[in-house]
Amino acid sequence: MEESRGPLDESGGTMSDDEEEEEDIDDSVLHDMDHFEQTFKNISQRYRLINRIGEGTFSTVYKAEDLLYEHYQNDWDMDAEKENANTNSYKSSNGRSHKPRYVAIKKIYVTSSPIRIMNELELLHDLRDSPNVCPLITAFRHQDQVIAILPFFQHKDFREYYREFTVSDMRFYFHSLFTAMQSVHEAEILHRDIKPTNFLYSPSQQRGVLVDFGLAEREGTDWAQCTCCLDASERNRKISSSVYASSKAAAEAAGQPMPRPSYPKDDTRSSRRANRAGTRGFRAPEVLLKCTAQSCAIDIWSCGIILLTFLSKRFPFFQSTDDIDAFLELCTIFGRNKMKDTALLHGQVLQTNIPNMSTSGHSLEKIILWCNNRHRGDDKSALTEDEQEAVDFMKRCLELDPSKRITAQQALEHPWLAGDSLLGSDD
Repeated sequence: MEESRGPLDESGGTMSDDEEEEEDIDDSVLHDMDHFEQTFKNISQRYRLINRIGEGTFSTVYKAEDLLYEHYQNDWDMDAEKENANTNSYKSSNGRSHKPRYVAIKKIYVTSSPIRIMNELELLHDLRDSPNVCPLITAFRHQDQVIAILPFFQHKDFREYYREFTVSDMRFYFHSLFTAMQSVHEAEILHRDIKPTNFLYSPSQQRGVLVDFGLAEREGTDWAQCTCCLDASERNRKISSSVYASSKAAAEAAGQPMPRPSYPKDDTRSSRRANRAGTRGFRAPEVLLKCTAQSCAIDIWSCGIILLTFLSKRFPFFQSTDDIDAFLELCTIFGRNKMKDTALLHGQVLQTNIPNMSTSGHSLEKIILWCNNRHRGDDKSALTEDEQEAVDFMKRCLELDPSKRITAQQALEHPWLAGDSLLGSDD
């Protein structure tokens, strides 16, 4: 999961030579880039490293100038057409007659699985013509090192604008994000790591691109039937015949409380296994519950959490350090009753002795007003019409049952994103 260490300069492919020299680069970064150039054969003949712009669990990302840009067809360059008119009149301080073109070089750590590397490159290649998805330009391998060459997009760090965005600004952001989601999901691909730092957005251009497919996989990978896959009648039959349901029914018939749960000291049964990859605070409840039939709906949930971040002006909104705490955070918002039903949906049982956990939870409207200190009963204590429409959209994204969650295509057709003011916004 790529995590940017700091804000990325919103200057991209149109940065002048003078601006470029103003970048403050730490000595350790200079040493890192020098080592990269020395250990990766011929990299300095193709690209001029400028700065290290991202560092994560599986890779490091560098900004670089493409020295051979004019020698290749560059269909990936979305800004080329609009700049062609001014190219002839451009002359840099070093006598260069064309503007420098920048790329992002993703150096994948040698400790990464070869299968994982191949999977990411294959998915990026398959999505190369998808709107609002970062395309793969090319890739190189030298001995055990693999690098992916990606476009360097103009964008602004999420932390610099999420508190200032109006609901109208959010509409442009999410129209761009769900356009990317529609392309990815139509290709039956789960991104698995939707979060603000993986959607590079330029507020000035009202355009964003989805990046980092390191955790992505094709839908159906490691799939196994889960209770949530059954139709309602079959699911209810299976749940009603479970040991938990039988114990509950017996206790109710006897007019006694449920017996205290007990577990074998040496349980030889294998634990439930499922993909739980993702970033804390953005994972859907079915991921936390180890659902074995996860779908593209997990990405939609993550998009809903981003919208909750915008509306609440809290980032990160969730602060859990493990799966149990993450699930309890959801219980606090949605309530114990709904989360019990959600657990049963995936063949799990929620049992907790936390005394002050709400049974019914809190409305998302109430949470947003509270986070914005607008819950005092004055004129500003109610959501505006635009805010309410955004909340209604968010509720569709944050459905606890993944089968009821809105799809990317449905999201783009939702009144909140289908307004006339958004037409042509990504042209």
